Amino acid sequence: MELTGWVKNYEWGKNGIHSAVAQLAMANDPDFVLKDDEPYAEMWMGTHFCGVSIVKETGETLDRALKMELPYLFKVLSIKKALSIQVHPNKCEAERLHAERPEIYKDSNHKPEMCIALTPFLALVGFQPIDDIIDNIDEFQPLSKLIGKEAVHELHQKRDTESLKACYEILMRSDDAKIAACLKEIAKKYTKELESNELLNVFNKINADFPGDVGVLSLFFLNLIHLKPGQGIYLGANEIHAYLEGECVECMACSDNVIRAGLTPKYKDVEQLISSVIYEGKPARCKLFMPYRIDDFVEVFAPPVDDFAVIHVAISHTVDTYKLEIQKYGSIMLTLTGKRIVNLTTKDGPKEITVSRGSIIYIPVEAAPAIEFLHTEDCGDDFSAYIATYNYFRLA
Repeated sequence: MELTGWVKNYEWGKNGIHSAVAQLAMANDPDFVLKDDEPYAEMWMGTHFCGVSIVKETGETLDRALKMELPYLFKVLSIKKALSIQVHPNKCEAERLHAERPEIYKDSNHKPEMCIALTPFLALVGFQPIDDIIDNIDEFQPLSKLIGKEAVHELHQKRDTESLKACYEILMRSDDAKIAACLKEIAKKYTKELESNELLNVFNKINADFPGDVGVLSLFFLNLIHLKPGQGIYLGANEIHAYLEGECVECMACSDNVIRAGLTPKYKDVEQLISSVIYEGKPARCKLFMPYRIDDFVEVFAPPVDDFAVIHVAISHTVDTYKLEIQKYGSIMLTLTGKRIVNLTTKDGPKEITVSRGSIIYIPVEAAPAIEFLHTEDCGDDFSAYIATYNYFRLA
């Protein structure tokens, strides 16, 4: 089944044709109308009720066509302005939060997620090693003053997760006026220190986008990670993070649950974030998630959860035919570059679908044990596609 993705116009998205989401939507849907001043933030592919995909041939929603929900949600993100400082709840938390506040926490599922960069990509992920956080607090005295002598002294002495938690709790609960004064002083008097720590540009940008927001000060606590295209990060339950800039494909458990506490005009659930987050400091290099390679053309991002895995298929234009082995689980494929004929088996028999940039297809269980990527006459570019599927690689 060929699908139409669901486009989300969140204000942090890139505008008009500058957004990869808009570009893919234009290629995917002939009825899509581009507006130059409109932000295009996300394209959803899957069965989540907040943005279910549509089967092109019938106009039916994918969940009704399948008579089931997929365990994962697949997305493309185009980020101009930072997303919120956030964590995703674990399964037990998600069930409780949904029961207590369904208007905020829309479903009862957990939301582990994988992000794979399509362009240079900037993110805050997890706490820095505690010694590095101490160095930041000492170097930026307005921050030290905001947190207070007692908590800072305790962090120096103990250098453990409890003392880190105490400092971060004080920061996140601080008075808005004190936070604004702290940021103003850092911006005015600590330019050299920001530059020497390679934070000046990102500090200035998010401070301009979110003036007086406590989330800006998370720069001194969290790892700033620069992803190259093709590199990925995995975010398990309760891992603090914020995407800052760039474009990526993202796959997660089928959920839209987010606990926010900064860098957002949306509802901030500071107390829940403080309660949920994992206070564990690790170096930035530990946050990269490495795929494993199947062969010269395929690599797999298989996280430590059953809900999803992501397969990256990259076939040179010089290769005539490539056969990808798969198992009997429904999958969604998004084509990013190149053009190929996909040969697969459906419940109605063999089928060939020509895919190119923006094509989204559902690969049914009947397609197992393999689908073929065949050459087309006008294929002059290398082919690249991402496939979201159930994480059957954990069963191997």
